[in-house]
Amino acid sequence: MIELKESLRQQLEGLNEEQLKQVANFIAFLEFVSHPKPTNVSFRQTLTPERRARQWQESVKWAGTLGVNLPEIALHRDTMYDE
Repeated sequence: MIELKESLRQQLEGLNEEQLKQVANFIAFLEFVSHPKPTNVSFRQTLTPERRARQWQESVKWAGTLGVNLPEIALHRDTMYDE
């Protein structure tokens, strides 16, 4: 492994700027494909529990100010169940 690294160092020293850019692009590509992004993960699943709690608290805080509330009768127990 050490000999390979030294050989690569020597080869890199002999490259011009354009060739070095190509090597850098190839290294970036290798890093990209070796760290695949998770698929089918919603944004919400990436949040910490603390962040989800803060978002919930914010939505509850603003819920009453949006003007979209249930009518008072909808909150009465006897109107919640079919007879």
